[in-house]
Amino acid sequence: MSAQEVDIVVVGAGPVGLMCAYLAQHCGLSTAIIDKSDKPLAVGRADALNARTLQLLEVANLFDELYPLGKPCNTSSVWADGKFISRQSTWWDSLEGCFHKHFLMLGQSFVENLLDSKLKKTESAVKRSTSVMNVEINADKCLTTLSNGETIKSSYVIGADGSRSFVRDHFKVGFEIVRPQIVWAVIDGIVETDFEKVPEIIVFQAETSDVAWIPREGNIDRFYIRMDTKDFSFEDALEKINRAIRPHTLKFKEVVWFSQFSVKESVAEKFFVEDRVFLTGDASHVHSVNGGQGLNTGLADAFNLMWKLNMVLKHGASTDLLHSFEGERKPVAQSVIESSGELVRSTKYSQNGTHAQDYVNIVQKRAGNITGMGIRYGELGLRGTRLYDLEIFCGPLKTRIYSLLDYARYTLLIFSDDKINLNLPEYVNIIQIKSHKNQSDYWTKESPYYNQAILVRPDSYIETSVTVDKIESLLTHFLN
Repeated sequence: MSAQEVDIVVVGAGPVGLMCAYLAQHCGLSTAIIDKSDKPLAVGRADALNARTLQLLEVANLFDELYPLGKPCNTSSVWADGKFISRQSTWWDSLEGCFHKHFLMLGQSFVENLLDSKLKKTESAVKRSTSVMNVEINADKCLTTLSNGETIKSSYVIGADGSRSFVRDHFKVGFEIVRPQIVWAVIDGIVETDFEKVPEIIVFQAETSDVAWIPREGNIDRFYIRMDTKDFSFEDALEKINRAIRPHTLKFKEVVWFSQFSVKESVAEKFFVEDRVFLTGDASHVHSVNGGQGLNTGLADAFNLMWKLNMVLKHGASTDLLHSFEGERKPVAQSVIESSGELVRSTKYSQNGTHAQDYVNIVQKRAGNITGMGIRYGELGLRGTRLYDLEIFCGPLKTRIYSLLDYARYTLLIFSDDKINLNLPEYVNIIQIKSHKNQSDYWTKESPYYNQAILVRPDSYIETSVTVDKIESLLTHFLN
């Protein structure tokens, strides 16, 4: 049997692997995606998309289908002694260049099922109930052998196969796990309670802060309950909830998901192996769920990687570009470990016995990670920062910059009223935005980028910028 040949093999059909395959298809790259499961996730796991993820979903044309399914939430509250003692959302309110200043509370299954259905409509449906048995790297190709006997040739392999990654272990990538001995229960369900429900994340202060109430889509609510032992029952977890919300009481009319997890923290030694294999999502970094950063960080891995593979495979970019994936994403993973680790430990340890307030204060301090909007690549100037989303007009019609970006292409934004003619490769889209109203062109009255030319990467981070009078030098540097 002759081997199937594709551009990229993706191992793992969780949200990160599915997003990698979807973005590859958007760029015109061929993929094969392999997973041991027989279908997408139905319930459980991650529960929120942050502001940066929502922007990226717009670039990938997924926002309009997912957003109406979720529940916006931007407030973290503290409950103690039978009342709310604080409500805070300043870290969301102060975000600049952002139109979705909140989490979208939405279960991971909705993301997986949407992506899975879109891949089924192409020639890249997931090969399910199938395992990867071997990945061999040759001079210019990868050869992946499957449990059904098939072999697949590809230019690259992406390991998106979770914290127990076969791909990571196969290539002997170090992944030393720290276990801080903190065990949680998680319950999704429909509740019956005399506690007035609010669309807020509530952290409860009792002896410590071992219960958090998370609003979810539809009529579902989620509870995280720190148990500190692996030997507990559903009734034990429910008893802790009721202790936390006193004088109110709560019971579940329906339990959708009940599970336990132990906090694990690790970052892989490498994210890019033998110039052919990438590790993404939980295969490259795992941490506490606190702060809602797991799914969001994994999806950001996919958005960072796939346009780079597109540029190398289809547009002749240097393979040096691929090494920037590890250079950019590994520091982010390490910062996520720090922020989620500080949050989870604060639920158990507090010098002043103010665990819940400590928790919310850490959220404010770590808001760049938690909202996703503080992530940048590089330390100086605009380079490596996220592009601000701006309200702009085309004639009388209102739109926004992010609705005009295309993940398969760079975008050159020119904020100028001068007539500018440029001849650029087809992988660079040009959008000129003027400063006054007219009937046929884009325009805006307010922009932080006035009189600048901004070259935007496909993942909507800024590649470089110059004043408009130096645009030729920008392009000469970029194209060479």
